[in-house]
Amino acid sequence: MSAHLTWATSARVLRQIRHDHRTLALLLVVPCLLLGLAAWVFEKTPIFDSVGAPLLGVFPFVIMFLLTSIVTLRERQTGTMERLFTMPLGKGDFVAGYALAFGVLAAAQATIASLFSVWVLDLSLAGPVWMLILVAVVDAVLGSVFGLFLSAFAVTEFQAVQFMPAFVLPQFFLCGLFVERSDLPRALELLSDVLPLSYAVDAMNTIVVQSDPGSEIIGDLLVILAFAVVSIAAGAATLRRRTP
Repeated sequence: MSAHLTWATSARVLRQIRHDHRTLALLLVVPCLLLGLAAWVFEKTPIFDSVGAPLLGVFPFVIMFLLTSIVTLRERQTGTMERLFTMPLGKGDFVAGYALAFGVLAAAQATIASLFSVWVLDLSLAGPVWMLILVAVVDAVLGSVFGLFLSAFAVTEFQAVQFMPAFVLPQFFLCGLFVERSDLPRALELLSDVLPLSYAVDAMNTIVVQSDPGSEIIGDLLVILAFAVVSIAAGAATLRRRTP
């Protein structure tokens, strides 16, 4: 791998997305709109203070997953990836460059959504805001690299979108957002233990109720980062130069 080639790949992706206003709106505005809708729905109840922080782990993950998987697949379909590989660009450089670019976008998305929730929607937290942002950013990055990995198994954009109900929505139901994971049937609880979104929601819930959650969320963050690293490595190993 080359740091120069990785950075060049990342810069190219960021330049492309900068001129795509609809994609930028999807990234930066839609999570805030969804959170605002949730706050409005639960306006006269304490529910938003309970689910608002976990939703910050869910929405960026889902949106970054969709965006990354579709964009990466489109690069193969248009032949861009194949042309890039005629240059001295390895699979590791390509995957790392995309992961870096979408990691930057994920950080911006998660930061804006977190600040919007706290400052505009008045989300109540016992812990510090910067920890909320940190977990949201790490989880959004995980969504990016997860989408990068799974895009290798899709032939069309429609198939890439279908991965969401297959791989993302089960995590949505089992992560503890609706029912405490300890209250799930034993088989589902064990399954939730191996799903990355569960650890993001656990960390968010800890920040909501504890004023000093640092030591409590370190383990959750390490698990999320481990999933991200494994997804990047798997993405590089399974990457195809073009869609057959």
